Amino acid sequence: MSMLDLDKFRATPLQHDPYDFLCVPGFVKKEHLEALHRDYPKVDKPGSVPLGVFPQGPTFDALIEELKGPAVCKAFSDKFDIDLSGYPTMFTARGMCRPTDGKIHPDSASKIITVLIYMNPPWEATGGRLRILRSQDLEDYAAEVPPEEGTLMCFRRSDTSWHGHYPFEGQRRAIQMNWVKGSVYIWHEQWRHRVGVWAKKVFGAEQKGY
Repeated sequence: MSMLDLDKFRATPLQHDPYDFLCVPGFVKKEHLEALHRDYPKVDKPGSVPLGVFPQGPTFDALIEELKGPAVCKAFSDKFDIDLSGYPTMFTARGMCRPTDGKIHPDSASKIITVLIYMNPPWEATGGRLRILRSQDLEDYAAEVPPEEGTLMCFRRSDTSWHGHYPFEGQRRAIQMNWVKGSVYIWHEQWRHRVGVWAKKVFGAEQKGY
């Protein structure tokens, strides 16, 4: 049984202001959320972490396998009018947010499509809400997305795909999936993130360079 509501994804129009993006609340079906919360990686450090670094359960594994599948690839290819079937995917997970996170950036040039799936309870904080920006000004935004469970945010990366959020400290879970331009980039990023996790364990979360 699919965990993802691809029909809702297909029915949601792609937005073009200020760049190609869309947000789909309820992309992960409600009946799977409890098990996914239970099996989500036990990430207790800030930063993006490659899958497998922290323990994760079978329901989470099944979600990742579905995201890797041909139905998801075709749905995103059709939505963004680009054949993604020849590009590899990269996955990371976040569990904790620090006050220095959320700085405005467009994502690295090696990324083609960025997909974020949030896994948090109803979000009441003013910080931590991702903003789709027209410029490098957090108040110059086209959309704001609370990181609530089951919500999808995705966009086409460009030199001006600015996004960020106001500071938040505490648990903020997000799965990130990217179609990228080559496997070398995946190897480099996973190595970098694994070194970052090791540094946080050894030196503490104050090592902001990772």
